[in-house]
Amino acid sequence: MAKECSSTTCTKESCEGCPSRQNPQPTFQVELNIYSEVKHVIGIVSGKGGVGKSFVTASLANMMAKKGYRVGIMDADITGPSIPKMYGLKGPARMENDNILPLETDNKIKVMSINLLLPDEETPVVWRGPVLANMVKQFWSDVIWGDLDYLFVDMPPGTGDVPLTVFQSLPVDGIVIVSSPQDLVRMIVKKAFNMAEMMKIPVLGIVENYSYVECPDCKKQIKIFGDSHIDEIAAELNVPVLGKMPVNPIYAEAADAGAFYAVENAYLEKAEEAMPK
Repeated sequence: MAKECSSTTCTKESCEGCPSRQNPQPTFQVELNIYSEVKHVIGIVSGKGGVGKSFVTASLANMMAKKGYRVGIMDADITGPSIPKMYGLKGPARMENDNILPLETDNKIKVMSINLLLPDEETPVVWRGPVLANMVKQFWSDVIWGDLDYLFVDMPPGTGDVPLTVFQSLPVDGIVIVSSPQDLVRMIVKKAFNMAEMMKIPVLGIVENYSYVECPDCKKQIKIFGDSHIDEIAAELNVPVLGKMPVNPIYAEAADAGAFYAVENAYLEKAEEAMPK
């Protein structure tokens, strides 16, 4: 006897031969820590390394924290973590029962990174992809984030295991793509954009780093990486440009000194408008 379909939207008399029954849509999302409530998860991504994802992540976090939002940073770049160093944070993170407590920056941003769990921040993480991906899941399920308006996820470069895990396991509301002005940026940006499209994740906009160097004397903009193509790429992809940032030694000095909490990056003011509310 054919089993009756229990769906309220299905028009079939039975479930036999139903495509949704033969190919059920799996869900890979991991449950958030029971002591946490995160309203919005924003991923910071790039198709290649060295473009300043951590710098953009920390700048966005600082900006939103200054505007009164409750903010956290998940450092998902497990093999190349840099967020704790930028904010002068040192582990080990404390445990509360079976949960991990994030550390807090001087401007009240909650941070979790593998460097806060290692005995020495210079200890290399020599793990294979599945182990890295599982660590990211634990940053979501085992860390007591508390109540956050925004959790910014600093992702490793490329389109490999960890970005895929973040997109599948966390309720990502949107991503910000970070790029640089080189000619090859079109391909790199499109890789990140196409991955987001495949995973049905909205692209909030693009940030260009290393846009120029400003002469301290005459204030002339020197484009050391060539002319920018970001506006035409953004128009082609129908996404906004959220900022064009120069090379600024003051920002680098703050990061090296562990004092990035004091940085106010005015070049990203447009980004607040793109954030989901």
